[in-house]
Amino acid sequence: MDTPRYEPAPPSGLRLLLDCFSGVEDRRGPERVAHRLDEVLLVCVCATIAECDSFDAISDWGQAHLGFLQRFLPFDWGVPSGRWLNILMNRIDPDLFAACFMDWVRACWPEPPDAIAIDGKTVRRSHDRAKGRAALHLVSAFATGSRLVLGQEAVDSKTNETTAIPVLLEKLAAGRSLQGAVVTIDAIACNPQIAKSIRAVGADYLLAVKGNQPTLEADIEAAFEAADKNQIEVDVDLDKGHGRIETRTVSVLRQVDWLDGDRRFPGELRFADAHAIVRVEARTELTDRTRFDVRYYLTSSARSATALGRTIRSHWGIENTLHWTLDVTFQEDMARVRKGHGAQNMALVRKFAFNRLRATPYLSDPPNLPVKPCRRPTKPPRPKSLKLRRKIASWDVERLAEILIGKNG
Repeated sequence: MDTPRYEPAPPSGLRLLLDCFSGVEDRRGPERVAHRLDEVLLVCVCATIAECDSFDAISDWGQAHLGFLQRFLPFDWGVPSGRWLNILMNRIDPDLFAACFMDWVRACWPEPPDAIAIDGKTVRRSHDRAKGRAALHLVSAFATGSRLVLGQEAVDSKTNETTAIPVLLEKLAAGRSLQGAVVTIDAIACNPQIAKSIRAVGADYLLAVKGNQPTLEADIEAAFEAADKNQIEVDVDLDKGHGRIETRTVSVLRQVDWLDGDRRFPGELRFADAHAIVRVEARTELTDRTRFDVRYYLTSSARSATALGRTIRSHWGIENTLHWTLDVTFQEDMARVRKGHGAQNMALVRKFAFNRLRATPYLSDPPNLPVKPCRRPTKPPRPKSLKLRRKIASWDVERLAEILIGKNG
């Protein structure tokens, strides 16, 4: 009889998190270190999960739950004050911290993403008028299928998102295969350089075309008007909910040789590997009116009209799922961290917390919870909202440990 092959159990989410924190360089001299950097990062992530949104609240939570924290790290000198937390988070190299975050995401969720949405968000109250510093603007990569943050890149105050997107793509592709993934970006990135950067990492692009590219938008519109109906692949989707009925018609035209042809006039945009143009016509029936909308896209993907329609719609998950949650649930726009690298590092701490909370939709009931007899068949548990998960983690450290450890624990 063959002996079954031994396969070690995968490390828990908490072990991977602690390994990630240990990789962040601490530039302080050993003789000056009372609070280790991995201890600082752990208490920040734990308290952020447990509904603490300021350094003072994080410090108070850590001091009240020191015994829980000492399960994982020594904390020989306890938890630093809110002021020291602020100082230490300001000093961490944000590029190194972001690289550690990406390594952690790859270790926890190694499956290659099918669709990646990239979009920017401004941390509104991170500006410093006294020093003439604008608010921090971050570009994030979001896996729309698993609804997890893959990475972030800060935008220099003297540039815009188009300079940060290629850098973020290179970092994402450094340790993760993007072959076959579709990268969706709003109209600001509809230019040949961004398309080339996406193709260089092995992914396909799906770029929105709007009024900022009026000539290209007019050419795409004219191409659909002139095309034979037999050349256009069409998919119709009907959606009901939230007091409206929406009909979306996705049309795909694959005769796009003119997009990569010889230059016809100065400044013409030429997109290498362009495979199709897409038109999405949306008809939304509301209670008191009917709204019509037409949007155009350019893609290098050979996916069907149905698949492209789903990918286009999933792009807005980065707004509705990530950015909205950071603003409303984590109160990111209210954060007044503005010195050093604090705003950028704390934005990443919130993404650590977001990913761990998103990966734990179901939490076990407390062990002493009384069970009422019921003759009706029990319904399957429903996933709790992120806001409720944060509250539960603040009430019960065992549920917080469950969120940290994850399903592999």
